[in-house]
Amino acid sequence: MRYSYEAISVFPEVFDAYFGSSILGKAQDRGIFSFTAHNLRDWTHDRHKTVDDAPFGGGAGMLMKPAPIFEAFDAISAASNEKPYVVFFTPTGTPFTQQVAERLSKKPRIVFMCGRYEGIDQRAYSLADEELSLGDYVLTGGELACMVVVDAIVRLLPGALGDEMSAQDESFSAGLLEYEQYTRPSSYRGMNVPEVLLSGNHGKIASWRRANALERTVLRRPDLLEQATLSKEEELFVQQLLNTRIKENDES
Repeated sequence: MRYSYEAISVFPEVFDAYFGSSILGKAQDRGIFSFTAHNLRDWTHDRHKTVDDAPFGGGAGMLMKPAPIFEAFDAISAASNEKPYVVFFTPTGTPFTQQVAERLSKKPRIVFMCGRYEGIDQRAYSLADEELSLGDYVLTGGELACMVVVDAIVRLLPGALGDEMSAQDESFSAGLLEYEQYTRPSSYRGMNVPEVLLSGNHGKIASWRRANALERTVLRRPDLLEQATLSKEEELFVQQLLNTRIKENDES
């Protein structure tokens, strides 16, 4: 299956370098997915190609007008027999997580609306199948958010990374942070690679990596543990780590 991602933007050129490089560029060359950036100004009808206007009721800044957005979606949707799944970016949207990326990676065609200025006329959101937020901060435009989401999705597509295990072992894929990783040299500036990783014993290495992932998650993102699937032994191990952390905090 070939996956199709499209963005509607007033600055479509910003996508070229990123989606033509590295893993994303190679995945496009192999036909795993395609990415197209549409210029919203192509659906305006005045000589200035205006896509924004002052908000009713007053206020700072300008809002993106609904008409070009609706016309763009009408034309883009009709260009393929595959109905697109439409994503808008907004601070009120669902927080973007690895689980959301996994769900979106099953969609064969997604169209992203990249907002600019002070926001988008509320009526345009009626086009959205889903609204997403990258976090509690404000960006200049939705283009960066779109690149982040597409990057996270493409990494999950079959064949995109080459090594099918790469995406499975990464942070958040199992509800935990990823384990620590090392490469040559085995000793550098007094810092040594854990002996177990040099042992060649794959069973012990797998056990160490799982324990290390649990420990890192407890120390850095304990909130993730609520969603993680753990064995009884791992639950006991985690509880011991949490107790140690609480004791250290009390003593400090």
